Amino acid sequence: HVQLVESGGGSVQAGGSLRLSCVAQQYTWRRGCMGWFRQAPGKEREAVAQINLATGETYYHDSLKGRGTISHDNVKHYNTENTVSLQLNSVKTDDTAMYYCAVNSNYCDASTWSWRGDYSYWVEGTQVTVS
Repeated sequence: HVQLVESGGGSVQAGGSLRLSCVAQQYTWRRGCMGWFRQAPGKEREAVAQINLATGETYYHDSLKGRGTISHDNVKHYNTENTVSLQLNSVKTDDTAMYYCAVNSNYCDASTWSWRGDYSYWVEGTQVTVS
């Protein structure tokens, strides 16, 4: 049974940095996408950064380009639980939201990475507040 464990988040000052990490327990396959969605109060949940576990391709929401980097931390250690991290620099108040780590265990690419319905596994979320 796949479970996601997320760490990081909290409060950060505008202009600072934050780092989120996520471990997909019991999910060792290098298939699909893994990364983060976020949801601000009164807004739709949106995909912000994903990494393709098979190819290493990365995908970002326009608001994160140039500020965010998602990485596959154990990419060289096969048959281990996938661990990804998101480093977000120069944070803005608009980054304030609940951040959800998620896994799409099927096919994903540059056209489909942000399709929320394709993600089967989710974490409860961690709050990020930028002030």
